[in-house]
Amino acid sequence: MATLSAYPNTNTNTNFLSPTDQSNHDRESIPPMQNHPSAEPDSDANPNFHSPLLDPPDLVPPAVAPSSLLHLSFNQDHGCFAAGTDHGFRIYNCDPFREIFRRDFDRGGGIGVVEMLFRCNILALVGGGPDPQYPPNKVMIWDDHQSRCISELSFRSEVRSVRLRRDRIIVVLEQKIFVYNFVDLKLLHQIETIANPKGLCAVSQGAGSLVLVCPGLQKGQVRVEHYASKRTKFIMAHDSRIACFALSQDGQLLATASTKGTLVRIYNTIDGSLLQEVRRGADRAEIYSLAFSSNAQWLAVSSDKGTVHVFSLKISAGSPGVLPKYFSSEWSVAQFRLVEGSQYLVAFGHQKNTVVILGIDGSFYRCQFDPVNGGEMTQLEYHNFLKPEAAF
Repeated sequence: MATLSAYPNTNTNTNFLSPTDQSNHDRESIPPMQNHPSAEPDSDANPNFHSPLLDPPDLVPPAVAPSSLLHLSFNQDHGCFAAGTDHGFRIYNCDPFREIFRRDFDRGGGIGVVEMLFRCNILALVGGGPDPQYPPNKVMIWDDHQSRCISELSFRSEVRSVRLRRDRIIVVLEQKIFVYNFVDLKLLHQIETIANPKGLCAVSQGAGSLVLVCPGLQKGQVRVEHYASKRTKFIMAHDSRIACFALSQDGQLLATASTKGTLVRIYNTIDGSLLQEVRRGADRAEIYSLAFSSNAQWLAVSSDKGTVHVFSLKISAGSPGVLPKYFSSEWSVAQFRLVEGSQYLVAFGHQKNTVVILGIDGSFYRCQFDPVNGGEMTQLEYHNFLKPEAAF
C-alpha cells in the first residue's frame, strides 16, 4: 500500500541540488549536523543518533527493470515530488515536469518513505517493500551530494512517516510521534496518539514557529501543538476515525476528513472553531489527500471515487466563521475525473488556478480550473513517470 502524504504550501525560494543539476540554482544553506546522541525517551521507541555512515550503498545505472511505487509525496512547496520504489527513489520537478534524478540500489533497494526538504540535498529515507534497502524501523538522513546516508535514527517499531522542516525532524510511529532538533538531533518532544497506521501528521512550513497536527487519543480527535505559545489544542473533528488532514502554509487553518469521507471540515487551529464545511459527495469514500492553495483560497480533495474536487474557501482573516448544517454544506466548484479505485495525491501548482495530481500508477496530471465558472477542469499535461523513457 502506498503512503500518500499531503503537505501545506509555502513560498520559499529554495533549490534542489543534485551533483548534475547545479547550473541555475544557488545552494540551500543547511546547518551542519553534529554528532550528539539523543536521550532514550522510553521503552516503546529507541531513537538513537549514529555517527555518519562511512560506506555509501552501491548504486546501479538507471537502466533497471521497471519499478513498483511504494511511496509518493510532494515537497513542502509542491514544486517537486518524490517517489519511493522497490529499487530506490526518484525526484521530479512539477512545472515544467521532468525527472531531476533517481537513485537505484543494487541490493534490496525498497524505499517506503522519501521526505524532501524543499529543494536541498538532504532527504529522509525509510526502507519499505518486500526487500527494503534499510530497516523499516530506521530513519536514514541521506545527503545526495555525497550519495550516502550521513546519519540515522533507530526505533523499536516501524516508522510510519517522516516530516521535515529546516529546524525540525518529526518521526511518526504507530502510536507515538518524536520531534527532534534538526542540527544535533536532540529529542525535543514526544506525543502519544491513537493507533495511526497511516502515519498521519502535518506541520506548518511558514517562517514562523512550528505548528504540528496529529491524531489525538480518541476516535475522531485531532491534536494541535502550537510550539511558539506552548499550547495544545484538542479538536473533536468527526464522529468517525480521522482519515486525512492538511494544514495551511501558516498553520492557522486545518482541513480534516473522516473515514466516512463525505464531508471535509475546516477549523481554526488557534481556538479550534469550525469555520466551514464542504461536501465531497453523498456516498462513503476514502479520502487520500487534502491540500490548501498557498493563499488558502482553495482546497483540493482526492478520494477513491476517482474525482479530484476543488472547493472555494469563504474564510477571511479574523472571521469567526460559520457553522453550516447538513443541507447547507458547500459542494465543489471544479472537478477532474480519474480512474475510480486508484490512489491519487493532489496539490496546487505554482501557476495560478492549476492543480497537480499524482497517481500510484505513475500518472502525472496538471490541470487548470476556472475560478469563476467552475465545472470540469482542463487537462494541461499528462505523463507516466514510471516509464523508462520518461527521463526529462
